[in-house]
Amino acid sequence: MIKRKSALLCIILLVLTSLSAAGICNANAAEPPSIIIIVPNAPQNLEISIDNIQANRTEKAFESYFSFYSYSFQAVGYTLTFTSGSDVFEITLDSPLNEYNNIYTLDLGRQILTEGELPSRDVLLVTIRIALTLLLEAMVFFLFGYRKKISWIIFLTVNLVTQGLLFIWLNSLYTSPLSGDFYIILTMIFAEILIFMVEMTVFLIFVKEHRRLRTAGYVLVANLLSLILGGYLITVLPV
Repeated sequence: MIKRKSALLCIILLVLTSLSAAGICNANAAEPPSIIIIVPNAPQNLEISIDNIQANRTEKAFESYFSFYSYSFQAVGYTLTFTSGSDVFEITLDSPLNEYNNIYTLDLGRQILTEGELPSRDVLLVTIRIALTLLLEAMVFFLFGYRKKISWIIFLTVNLVTQGLLFIWLNSLYTSPLSGDFYIILTMIFAEILIFMVEMTVFLIFVKEHRRLRTAGYVLVANLLSLILGGYLITVLPV
């Protein structure tokens, strides 16, 4: 038992070290200079422009992204023009722009532009991903015949920790809503492999309701389905 717990501790340390290293590498990766405006539930006729240069529009679920790209932003003086049907208003960006990530969130109803992403947005996106993943893995756990209370306590504890850390980490690592899906999915695959190792070790040690072979089968199937679902959610939900 001591050897097993030691192995579990080593794997967890490996996960944390690997995730940190990947985060450092991605944080140092250069992004194209840009201004990105997040607009929740934007009407189809909304247009945003700077000096008659119209923003590129990208749709993802319940959000729209209006982006401008430039390799030499001025320090001040950008005036954004917002047009939705007959409604037109302007907002001036007085604060100096960053060299790369310049992300704003528009409250269209109040005509207020806020720098950065709203904290409620991050909470909502992480919660949706965790809830859907837990629901999927819970169905697999049930179909594999696990009924005891202690088994479900272990299931919920392990998955809340691993999936929670995964999606919080991905959310903090890729700060631009227009981060490429391909790179996020690659990062998630790497993280899911480490999570699979942790979950396999924990479930084999602590879940005693069925034989170890069935438990190992559950972990394998659940993580494969979780990876597929996670990849799909990355393509359809905002980042």
